[in-house]
Amino acid sequence: MNMHKKSLPLGFLLLLGVTATVWPRELANAQGAPFYQGKTMRIVVGFTAGGLYDQYARLLARYMGKHIPGNPNIIVQNMPGAGSIIATNYVANVAKPDGLTLGKIGSGIYLDQLLGVKEAQFDLRKMPFIGSVDQRDLMMYMRADAPWKSIEDILNAKEPPKCGATGTSDLTTILINIMEDTLGTKFTNVRGYPGGVEIDLAIEKGELHCRGTGITTHFAREPYPTWHKNGFDRHILQTGTKKDPRVGDAPTLPDLMEKRKTPAMSRSVAKLLLLSATVGRPLVSTPGVPAERVKMLREAYINAFKEPELLAEAKKARMDVQLLAGEDVEKDFRDALTQPPDVVARVKKLME
Repeated sequence: MNMHKKSLPLGFLLLLGVTATVWPRELANAQGAPFYQGKTMRIVVGFTAGGLYDQYARLLARYMGKHIPGNPNIIVQNMPGAGSIIATNYVANVAKPDGLTLGKIGSGIYLDQLLGVKEAQFDLRKMPFIGSVDQRDLMMYMRADAPWKSIEDILNAKEPPKCGATGTSDLTTILINIMEDTLGTKFTNVRGYPGGVEIDLAIEKGELHCRGTGITTHFAREPYPTWHKNGFDRHILQTGTKKDPRVGDAPTLPDLMEKRKTPAMSRSVAKLLLLSATVGRPLVSTPGVPAERVKMLREAYINAFKEPELLAEAKKARMDVQLLAGEDVEKDFRDALTQPPDVVARVKKLME
C-alpha cells in the first residue's frame, strides 16, 4: 500500500509539529480507542436515596464499568418524582443518545404510558432496555395496631385504610387497584411521596396505615427487620401463586380470587398490572443509542452481576439478584403496551 496517498500534506503536518511517519500511527490509535474510554456514565434513579432502586443502581455502578471496553467511571444520580416519571422523561428526552446515560425507572412505568398520563412524555417502545433484577411477588403490609386485621375486615370497614404511594404506577397504587377490582376492597390512596423510605416513615409516624411493595423489598432493608422484631407490622396479602413463608399466613391473591369467583376480565386486568412485579427493577437507555452500544451495555450488565464480589455484597445486603435479559424485559413492556381496548379501558377506570 502506498501510505503517501493517505497522508496529509507535509507542510500541514510540520505546522502541527508532527512528522509524516508518526501521524498515521497516531491517527490509527485515536480511531481505535474505545468510545467509553475516559468517560463518565450516569445511572439516573427515579427514586430517593436509600431505597432498593437506589441500592441496586449503586451496586451496579461499582462493577459494570469494568465490563465495558474503555472502563468508564459510573456515578448514580437520584431524580425522584411522580413514581419515576420525571427520571424517565429526562432519559427519554433530555439526555444525549450516546449510551452514557441510563435510567433506573419504576417497574410500573408502562402504566403511565398505557393510560395516557399527560406528564408521561416518553415512549418506552423506543427506549432500549439493558436488563432488570429482583423479580418479585407483591404484598400488602399494615401497621399491626391498625383496626383492619384481614381482607374481611377491610371489606366490612366503615372507614378505608390509608395507604401511601409515589404515583399512579407505583406498587401501592397497583396493588390496591387489583384488590379493588378482584376482591372489592376499598382504600384511600395518598400519592406523591418521593420514595418508599418516605412512605415507611409516614407509616411509623401514624400518618398512613399501609403500603403495597415487593416481598423482596420488605425483607431486604431497614426498617423492616426492626419492625418484624418488634411486631410493628402485619402482612395482609401476597400475590404469588404459592405462599412465601416469609409472609406467614397472609392469603394469596389467586386463592382469594378463586374463593370469590373473580370474573375473567378482572383476572386479565390483574395479570396486566402484576407485570410490574415480574419485570423487576428495569434499567433503560436513551432512544437512538447505536445498536452496538446497546449490545455492549447488555453484556456488561449481565457480566457485572456474575462478579463474586457483587454477589457477596448483594447477599450481605439481602438483595435478590435474579436477572432478566434486556431483550426479555423489552418484549414484556411492548406486549403490555398492546393490550385489548376493553382491558385498557378497565384499567383506566380503576386508576381514576
